[in-house]
Amino acid sequence: MSRTSRLFEMLSVLRARRVPVTATDLASELGISPRSVYRDIETLRLLGAPLDGQAGVGYRLKEGFFLPHFAFSADELDALILGLEWVQQRADPALAQSGNSALAKILSARAGGAMSGAASSPLLIAATASERTDPGHVMPMRDAIRRQRKAIIDYEDASGSLSNRTIWPFAVVYFDDVRILAAWCEHRSAFRHFRVDRVRAINLLEERYPERRHSLMKRWQEQDRDWRSLLTVSDARRR
Repeated sequence: MSRTSRLFEMLSVLRARRVPVTATDLASELGISPRSVYRDIETLRLLGAPLDGQAGVGYRLKEGFFLPHFAFSADELDALILGLEWVQQRADPALAQSGNSALAKILSARAGGAMSGAASSPLLIAATASERTDPGHVMPMRDAIRRQRKAIIDYEDASGSLSNRTIWPFAVVYFDDVRILAAWCEHRSAFRHFRVDRVRAINLLEERYPERRHSLMKRWQEQDRDWRSLLTVSDARRR
């Protein structure tokens, strides 16, 4: 995430809260350090954002502050509609609902209104039987990634064998017909890839994993440069 995107995300988080949010909570939600939070808060104040609060107490956005509407070109809007409809048809129920509400917000900010914008798009999504909706337990996976928490999973491999793993989840990779959870496995002391549809149970721990998600992803991508093909290898051969 670029710093500009992070500043907008921080404003969105603050706008959604009615009580002051501490730098620690902001850091956890945005996946950055508290020091970065303080720098970003100062930057937002210099840019004119009406922020109340201070270190050790928390920060809140004064009422009446609104982010400007975005102006999308026809192609940009088609791309957003196409992507969000993909999410609505294939993602887990919670993410699909978020995609629906996000699309409504985007279209409502557009001249002409939401219904005319959605109906006028010439690009449609049609999910096949193999591209089924993701199971509900993808939501706690995403939560663990966002909060950088360890998780314990019960996993069934291609041969039907069950194992119990403590993992550090850092990414969900969306292929057309399968989803892969990328994580550091404490049992193997190595990166491992788990098919989401073979995860039988997941339990989030309160313990944060000791490495930042960004650093984990960087190491993973450097180690497995051809990770797109690696993720399709049967987990019966990579345990």
